[in-house]
Amino acid sequence: MSCNSSVNLSFSFLMFLFADGAVAEIEKKIIEAFEVFDHECNKTVDVREIGSIVRSLGCFPTEAELHELLAKVEEEEPTGYIHLEKFLPVMTKVLLDRSYQPIPEDVLLHAFEALDERKCGYITKEELVKYLTKEGEPFTQEEMEDMLSTALDPETNTVRYRDYISMMIVDET
Repeated sequence: MSCNSSVNLSFSFLMFLFADGAVAEIEKKIIEAFEVFDHECNKTVDVREIGSIVRSLGCFPTEAELHELLAKVEEEEPTGYIHLEKFLPVMTKVLLDRSYQPIPEDVLLHAFEALDERKCGYITKEELVKYLTKEGEPFTQEEMEDMLSTALDPETNTVRYRDYISMMIVDET
């Protein structure tokens, strides 16, 4: 064995250890997020909680993508519950592949500006509810309530979208 191949082998081994440590760290985050919703402490969560778990991990799938993910983790005979041992490998791959990344800040700003017909820097609650429940992929009532609880200025009943976008941005550092 030459010196060069020994260096390559050592580098490969270090990369393996690094990757193994990174996977362990990702799995730890997934388990912690899962456990928040595991109210019975039996390594299962209600299927309706999966979207919240996935989003808490910094992934933002569409409803269609979320249904695809659920199809991978549900039992053959759906029980209404998802088991950690089925969820963990699927979600680990999602995070390693960096799937379902958030929409970039400039794209969000452009979308809000397109809805702001008066170009005043805000959208009224009524306008936002109309756009998000009647157009495109509609928000559910629960999603709408969650968004409004965070985005809505209760004094003016408006969403100052630049402020809201700043709150939503996931820091990748």
